[in-house]
Amino acid sequence: GASGSDVPSPSDYVGIASTADGDGYWVAKGDGGMFSFGDAQFFGSAGNLHLASPAVGVATTSDAKGYWLGAADGGLFAYGDAPFLGSMGGKNIVGHVVGVAGTKSGYWLVADDGGVFSFGSAFYGSMGGKTLNAPVSGMAATPSGQGYWLVAKDGGIFGFGDAGFYGSMGGKALNAPVVGIAATPSGHGYWLVASDGGMFGFGDAKFYGSMGGTPLAAPITGMAARPQGDGYWLVAKDGGVFSFGAAAFHGRP
Repeated sequence: GASGSDVPSPSDYVGIASTADGDGYWVAKGDGGMFSFGDAQFFGSAGNLHLASPAVGVATTSDAKGYWLGAADGGLFAYGDAPFLGSMGGKNIVGHVVGVAGTKSGYWLVADDGGVFSFGSAFYGSMGGKTLNAPVSGMAATPSGQGYWLVAKDGGIFGFGDAGFYGSMGGKALNAPVVGIAATPSGHGYWLVASDGGMFGFGDAKFYGSMGGTPLAAPITGMAARPQGDGYWLVAKDGGVFSFGAAAFHGRP
């Protein structure tokens, strides 16, 4: 997802998502473009459209034969077997959307004030209207699809539904804001990634490496974990992709 209250530009790369077998990935761009690597099939993109607001993130369907692109204004674009069930595009929302997460039945959008908007999926709660120490910067669904986590720029974690709390970076010193979250296959843990490439694992989320402390050409904007939980990818604003554990590098935009 996007970094807190900072809306990405159309030229920024904003998210990454894994294929079902973990042998490929898609990279999303702020202009709606989608780029496929490894065994990731191209199902379409919004790259040829004039978007009212830049894309902020991507989420795949349960079988990874489709994906949703979420835009900062709440717009939603569906491709492959990803159904379009509505969006917040053209509606008055507080702040702007920073992330999207999918389930078997639908998807959620999350705004930087912690507001959650559900389409086809159950609403389990939000931080909308509550005082936050830092803006929300992303979200991840539980494997069951019956809950989700929100992460804030300060590393704070908010769990809803069957999303358990396994720890956070809230209240701890960070070198850079947290910009993304990914769940483990069991749902008993999650990884957080900061814009400097630092990685933080909680619960059964194992540490496979990070870009923290390494000079980057551009800040990290998102992450994706392999479905097997044995590795993850980071994507940077300039389209750079960094792979760890069993997550193989298949190319970059």
